Amino acid sequence: MPAVAELEFSRPPNTTSMNIPTSRLRRNNTHRLIPSKYSAGDESVLTRIADDAAHLADIFAFDDATNDRLLAENGQHEGIGVRELAFGFRYASIVNASFVHAHPLGGRFNGPHRGAWYAGFELSTSQAEVTFHKTLQLAEIRRFVDVVTYDDYQADFNAEFHDLRNLRGSKAYLDPNSYMESQLLAENLLASGSSGVVYPSVRKLDGTCICCFRPALVTNVRKGATYEFRWDGQPSPKIRKLSN
Repeated sequence: MPAVAELEFSRPPNTTSMNIPTSRLRRNNTHRLIPSKYSAGDESVLTRIADDAAHLADIFAFDDATNDRLLAENGQHEGIGVRELAFGFRYASIVNASFVHAHPLGGRFNGPHRGAWYAGFELSTSQAEVTFHKTLQLAEIRRFVDVVTYDDYQADFNAEFHDLRNLRGSKAYLDPNSYMESQLLAENLLASGSSGVVYPSVRKLDGTCICCFRPALVTNVRKGATYEFRWDGQPSPKIRKLSN
């Protein structure tokens, strides 16, 4: 596992992407693991610092004014327009959050200004991806001790996606230590109207991942089981299912 500083995000100039074929993807029951603290319906952490109801209302008003998801839903987000967001179903806010709360450095197939919906075809693939990134965070502080619970959000897809599986010349986009080439590819694909990318997992042998660029294509979203990831001094956590 590389040190945190070795995971490269910034891309070099004058890089061009290759032509990527597309495949019609019909895939149900994909898995995206999200920390339970972000689950819809959970009590806000802001309630813990409020003195009374009036104070809480003021705190929420301030938080809403700087909340990227709410800004996006009101047409004030620089990375995604309100017409692209999801509305009208139970977990729409969970879907929208993945697009508006991008990592400051971006991800494999997205930049810092616009997120995406990443998921694994298999639960074990999603667990491996989560394990890798959380373990990198713990490696940064040199302390592999933590307990985090994740909720499994399942979703279905039925659309045309750019496909890196079994494609010669795709190695640069699947570099385990760098997102430079893959972010540039994603930028070009997004601008061309792409739905997203299907690709072999870099963290799980024989696993498959999807990165969806469009909220409307994340369908039939439902909340599955909750899993506990426990790091007890080792880079590899113990994972156990807590609920259905």
